[in-house]
Amino acid sequence: MRKLVLLSWSSGKDSAWTLHLLRRQPAFTVMGLFTTVNQDHQRVAMHAVRLELLRRQAEAVGLPLDILYIPNRCSNAQYDSIMGAFVEKVRADGIHHMAFGDLFLEDVRKYREERLQAAGITALFPLWDMSTTALAQQMVAEGVRAVFTCVDPRKLPGSWAGRNFDGAFLDRLPAAVDACGENGEFHTFVYDGPMLANPIDIEVGEVIERDGFVFADVLPARAA
Repeated sequence: MRKLVLLSWSSGKDSAWTLHLLRRQPAFTVMGLFTTVNQDHQRVAMHAVRLELLRRQAEAVGLPLDILYIPNRCSNAQYDSIMGAFVEKVRADGIHHMAFGDLFLEDVRKYREERLQAAGITALFPLWDMSTTALAQQMVAEGVRAVFTCVDPRKLPGSWAGRNFDGAFLDRLPAAVDACGENGEFHTFVYDGPMLANPIDIEVGEVIERDGFVFADVLPARAA
């Protein structure tokens, strides 16, 4: 029997690639996506992606999307409460597995596993312990197209915000920066790739620095 899975969807390359891998495995059926969104700013948490683009992604991958609204400056207790209520709901709907695009952060994995196990949900980590350099190169080679929406200027030049995650970036990658940004160096928005039925036309708007990070406002492309 195929296992029904919900996928944690950040709008970035790692969650997109997780979907791509899960769809190639006959043991799993991905039933939908879920994303945390800042209720004040109406954008994906940390990635700062607009809701309109998030919804266009869900349409392009052909899956329903659950949006979990979290308050600005969300505390751990608030996050646990919101996520806990959602987990209880999907468990009642017959979902027993949730997948995440985490790569190697043990504390993050342990946190997810402990909370989901208590609710009778199994956490899946299809990308776990992969070489992030090899993974990034594979993503680019197989057609993933993404743009940097958030950059930590303490780890990567802020000028990368709004640029593409591509071979040119990987060729110039500083030695201390993880190729997939797993340590929080950057976040991305995927606008094309093998997991999308069609590319999403975008343009990059204003680039600003806020709260110690550099954000690029990615917009739906204007009609010619």
